[in-house]
Amino acid sequence: MKTLTILVAGVSIAALLSACRGDPTDDPPILLERNMFHQERFDPESYTDFFPDHRTMRTPERGTISREEYDSYGGDESVRTGMTDPTTFVMTIPQSVVTGHGGYDKLEARGQERFNIYCAPCHSRMGDGKGAVARVANGFAKVSDLHDKAIREMPDGEIFATITNGVRTMPSYAAQIPLQDRWAIVSYVRALELNELSQAEPKK
Repeated sequence: MKTLTILVAGVSIAALLSACRGDPTDDPPILLERNMFHQERFDPESYTDFFPDHRTMRTPERGTISREEYDSYGGDESVRTGMTDPTTFVMTIPQSVVTGHGGYDKLEARGQERFNIYCAPCHSRMGDGKGAVARVANGFAKVSDLHDKAIREMPDGEIFATITNGVRTMPSYAAQIPLQDRWAIVSYVRALELNELSQAEPKK
């Protein structure tokens, strides 16, 4: 008797489920939780009653980072910050970054492309600090010459941190330049420095 009851129940359920397929209707779908289906969308700089200050654009919590960027290098803090600890910069570009770009040549090529977009307007394509912005500013904001001895002797991590956080009149570029591209720019800055040094060496 028990087996027969289970069999009848199974057939009934199957019949009900089969009736739900291929039966067109103009009725709206049944939504058990409408707020999960129709989520409110905000435009930038728009108004909302949801937050007390009525701003739809919210400031990320301090220390918020991109999960995609952080996880892409196995959660290595030195890749994200350019530092091995709170007081020590990494001396060279982490190997995981080089490998992630497919080798140093590809890393440097990407760095040149990004450098010419974001850095050259101030530092110039040569890195000598005589870009268009520096010329127009008429000395109002001194732009660093990337060939200066002090910068050449900086750890790679310090240059990365400068791009990430900014320094003096230079703003942070973390929002504009993804983490991996910041490291690529560091590699190209080193290439510019090496090129300058090789040209400055007396010919034998």
